[in-house]
Amino acid sequence: MKAIQEQIDTMSSTVSQNKDAVRKAQEELAKQKEVIMAQDKELKVKSSEANKIREQNNEVQLKIKEMDHNINKHHKESQDAADKVSRMLEEHDWIQSERHLFGQPNSSYDFKTNNPREAGQRLKKLEETTTKLERNVNKRAMNMLNEAEERYNELMKKKRIVENDKAKILQTIEELDQKKNEALNLAWQKVNKDFGSIFSSLLPGATAKLAPPQGCGVLEGLEFKVALGNTWKENLTELSGGQRSLVALSLILAMLLFKPAPIYILDEVDAALDLSHTQNIGQMLRTHFRHSQFIVVSLKDGMFTNANVLFKTKFVDGMSTVSRSALSQSDANLPQKGQDKSRQKDKQRTKSRDVI
Repeated sequence: MKAIQEQIDTMSSTVSQNKDAVRKAQEELAKQKEVIMAQDKELKVKSSEANKIREQNNEVQLKIKEMDHNINKHHKESQDAADKVSRMLEEHDWIQSERHLFGQPNSSYDFKTNNPREAGQRLKKLEETTTKLERNVNKRAMNMLNEAEERYNELMKKKRIVENDKAKILQTIEELDQKKNEALNLAWQKVNKDFGSIFSSLLPGATAKLAPPQGCGVLEGLEFKVALGNTWKENLTELSGGQRSLVALSLILAMLLFKPAPIYILDEVDAALDLSHTQNIGQMLRTHFRHSQFIVVSLKDGMFTNANVLFKTKFVDGMSTVSRSALSQSDANLPQKGQDKSRQKDKQRTKSRDVI
């Protein structure tokens, strides 16, 4: 009890420390939230100010453009007038002789109705107004606005790039998922077909299949379905031990048949089976695995009847003796002798087309 009380005190101290740490963290979080709120508020104020400055700048720019338009118009008119005067002087010789009469009152050349000075004064006033308007424009704010617009455009460009990359990645994921589903469905159909065929060969009159659970898809899992005759079993526990062994062996061989290998080694797969099932295994290997080579270790004669080449091992006078015989030439036995201090099974290499 004393040790437990010490542990309780230690844990209480740890809890207190953790509570203090949590309280400090919460206080720090509250401070950070206040800072974030203040920054958001300041950002909103700055955004509002930037919008106002942008609007003012637009108005001033419009006025400046209007003034520039008027100035350019007057300059153009003045230049056109000067060019026109030059052309008229070149084309009309009488202008030189009567030029001293231009602008004289009560003469043919009275220009009061269209006084050039008034036009010049008007031009000067417009230039002064333009100068005043340019002085009122905050160039620093304009530079800041330009920088902000450049950053905004750059961020928008990066955003579009990220969105395009995201769309490509999602499209690639969708394509890979589709290919994965197609590959899994193809593998399921092939393995399911071979599974049923192999199981029917091993246990005549029975049927087996791999099916997804009710209301589910292939990707959510598969279940064993076994029928003996016309009756489908609800669970594999209803089968005998030998029948369950045949189901497992059928599934393994069906999976191997999906991508066959050139050679397989089976070690007493018929140990728990009777003679008829052992014969069925040998026949099934012959019919379903025509392009593969099998090395099968067995103690039952039912397996031997389906072999191309048979190697038998036995002890003769304390020595391990191996004899080889081909199924088509039963009298051509080739015994091979060798000592073996242990009772392990001897392994022999077969020829390229031999199946044990």
